[in-house]
Amino acid sequence: MKFLDQAKVYIESGHGGAGAMSFRREKFIEYGGPDGGNGGKGGDVWVECVDGLNTLIDYRYQQHFRAERGGHGMGRQRSGAGAPDVILKVPKGTQIFAEDEETLICDMTEVGQRVMLAKGGDGGFGNEHYKSSTNRAPRRSDPGWPGEEKWIWLRLKLIADAGLVGLPNAGKSTFLSRVSRAKPKIADYPFTTLKPQLGVVKADEREFVLADLPGLIEGAAEGAGLGHRFLGHVERCAVILHLVDGTAENPVADWKLIRKELKKYGGGLDTKLEIIGLNKIDAIPEDELQAKMTKLKRAAKRPVFALSGVSGEGVDAVVRQLWEIIAAARQAEKDGIVVEGEADVKGVVR
Repeated sequence: MKFLDQAKVYIESGHGGAGAMSFRREKFIEYGGPDGGNGGKGGDVWVECVDGLNTLIDYRYQQHFRAERGGHGMGRQRSGAGAPDVILKVPKGTQIFAEDEETLICDMTEVGQRVMLAKGGDGGFGNEHYKSSTNRAPRRSDPGWPGEEKWIWLRLKLIADAGLVGLPNAGKSTFLSRVSRAKPKIADYPFTTLKPQLGVVKADEREFVLADLPGLIEGAAEGAGLGHRFLGHVERCAVILHLVDGTAENPVADWKLIRKELKKYGGGLDTKLEIIGLNKIDAIPEDELQAKMTKLKRAAKRPVFALSGVSGEGVDAVVRQLWEIIAAARQAEKDGIVVEGEADVKGVVR
């Protein structure tokens, strides 16, 4: 299945049915009076969060959703039928924005959540509605009220517990394939990963979701490369695993570049808990590894994990560290506590 995390769609709720103008005409009933029924209500447009979806690919092939008009009223006081609703089914983590791409309409974070996007028009009254003691034969009926129409944006932000960030070819996909059953494409050229990949990681009989995002480059916050498109997926993560290529000439500069892009993007990404991993240590001489570890620790002012996604060295320690932070975040959310300041987790500071 192809991954699509953004779509623009047009929605239109149904118009209300028209009321009827009718009079009772039967033999031996001289004064039958008005008997026009009311029109039916037009269909609403809803968005519903459902399980089993992880992409917006369905909205690539259909961008227009229109609800039906309500049924018209008829004689003998028969009201028109209400039109069925139109339901847009989206995966968990989808945000609905107005056409300006800035006004947030709703955030679908729980399976089963439903939000009305466009209300159907009410049906018009038939002439029977206007009958009174002073107006015994009203000749008035109303057309149905119009529905609503608008363009909206659907944006999916993956709900993962941890996010993998780093420059292209930092070894993120290799790490994901090592710790989970995900099978991302792996190659020795930049931008091998073109869309986010999710993997379920097992840590001491417990599980959490890890998202591998396409590599960031300088200027990603302004839209350069693939990074800007997918940085939003990190916003919902409890912790960031920042992988730095240990074979690079200057790992410190690489780390600072990504930190600068996270800060420029906003959304609190630069204040999220971060674990730094110096990757590909199996391809670095011991003396060079120690020198790069020391420089990176001094620049980041926090511990740095040495690991290799290929050989698996140091990977378990990183996974355990990720789980400790995620477990603490889950407990804090359950207790309704907002954690601020430095994290009380071994080896990780803000």
